[in-house]
Amino acid sequence: MTSDRNILDIDFLDKTVRAIAEDISTSPDRGEVSQFLPELAAIDPRQFGLAVVTADGYEAAAGDIDEAFTIQSISKVFALSLALETFGDEVWTRVDREPSGDPFNSITDLERHGGYPRNPFINPGALVIVDMLLDKADGPGPTKFVESFLAEQIGADDFAVDEAIFESEIGLSHTNRALAHLAKSFGNLNHPVDDVIAAYVRQCAIALSCRQLARAGRYLMLERAGAGAATDPSRRRARQARRVASLMLTCGQYDGSGDFAFRVGLPAKSGIAGGLLAIVPNTATIAVWAPGLDANGNSLLGTLALERLAEAMDWSVFGAVERR
Repeated sequence: MTSDRNILDIDFLDKTVRAIAEDISTSPDRGEVSQFLPELAAIDPRQFGLAVVTADGYEAAAGDIDEAFTIQSISKVFALSLALETFGDEVWTRVDREPSGDPFNSITDLERHGGYPRNPFINPGALVIVDMLLDKADGPGPTKFVESFLAEQIGADDFAVDEAIFESEIGLSHTNRALAHLAKSFGNLNHPVDDVIAAYVRQCAIALSCRQLARAGRYLMLERAGAGAATDPSRRRARQARRVASLMLTCGQYDGSGDFAFRVGLPAKSGIAGGLLAIVPNTATIAVWAPGLDANGNSLLGTLALERLAEAMDWSVFGAVERR
């Protein structure tokens, strides 16, 4: 998937990351920041951060790498991982694994498929996953499953939920409520709609920096679990991570997933605050933040940065160009 030179040449990686960040900073077309929430609409589109964490823990970073932003739909990756860890293949009895071909919040798509969401990364699928996680709740109050999972992956809990965005998004989640009610009408939502919406919005409002997000995704790097029984926990987690990564590749950028796979060739998930988490299997995780979005709601310059990084490092799940 990548040449030996690029795996080992840390100096080349550092120089490439810095050069991309410097070039991106001068780009005249930065996309449009999300208008969904007033807090997102107020974000400065000139900000940009890029962080890469390699399999052995080396970090290459440039730009606004310690500026926190809400991860929004990137949280769906971590929620799905938790659901698979807890429920295994039972997850797929309630949500499908296919690209939707419709907007991420399409009510007609959910109705067309009888309340069975097309994949876990569109909003109705994410709501069903949250509903499953609520089965783990041991009492009333805010659910912190994704927060606890992220703290474990990062190795610290020095991040927070952006309360302003949480409150704003709760008040504006009309379409998500409609999706939840529709799923419930088909028998595919077990908990009260308000509880599901609160848990979903809370995970979306988690604020991480690029550096933290790249660290959080390391478990998806698919590092080889080694020899052992098929039921060994490390092998099971590796298989689950591979499944999550496959859905990131096919569904992680909504209607832009095909173009993203063509241009970048890596599993990735976007969020409407401009974040992107990408995985180079067995090699590295990448987090990029550029708040301006393209027509599909994905980070415009973040996608460009990943395209340039993948090209320079010869990273692609479809094979390497350089052979040694």
